[in-house]
Amino acid sequence: MSSAAGSPAAQAGAPAADPRVTDVIRGAIIRGEYAPNQRLIEADLSAAFSASRATVRTALLELAGEGLVERLPNRGSRVRSISVDEAIEILEVRIGVEGLCAAKTAATLSDDDAAALETLRARMMESVAEGDLVEYSRLNLSLDNRIRELSHHSTASEVLARLHAQSVRHQFKLSSRPQRAKVSVLEHAAIIDAVVARDPDAAEQAVRSHLLSVIEALRDVSSAESAAPLAT
Repeated sequence: MSSAAGSPAAQAGAPAADPRVTDVIRGAIIRGEYAPNQRLIEADLSAAFSASRATVRTALLELAGEGLVERLPNRGSRVRSISVDEAIEILEVRIGVEGLCAAKTAATLSDDDAAALETLRARMMESVAEGDLVEYSRLNLSLDNRIRELSHHSTASEVLARLHAQSVRHQFKLSSRPQRAKVSVLEHAAIIDAVVARDPDAAEQAVRSHLLSVIEALRDVSSAESAAPLAT
């Protein structure tokens, strides 16, 4: 894993980041609470999160390193706009790397971790059945993070942490659609089932099938939005 000294904030000579502030701003961007190209004003964020401007500035530098924030010369920061085409390219790269992590996890999974994944599977299915799509999105992210951690592949985990942050905004929009969530949860269940079965090939294929499905859904939504008449 890269050291803190190699982070964008450290390279810029900024103070150490406060993970709490960074996580809160990251989550707000992913959920769409800050729109693409929206200015991120340090004074406003500082007041909103009861943090110093230096802490907020460091958080924005960290998020710029993840590709979520764009630094503008002499104009501060704004939310980086990521097109559907770029999100699809990122997902295409994630297919290989996430598939590798799932296969590694399946090959070394302990009984305790298998039980935890099965519990997570049940909670995901329950959240979709109850229509709690916010909870489902949270559990979805939790599953992705857990499989990365259990793979014990530091290079893949580092690559995915960056790629996932950039494309997850589009996936969050998809998962908030009830019909898509009903498809997605079954795809995630298939990933968990293959991992718990300790079948690396099946786990890798389940990840591939899921992310190809996400790509197809993104294309469909993009086409539908492009074809929609403009409001007058």
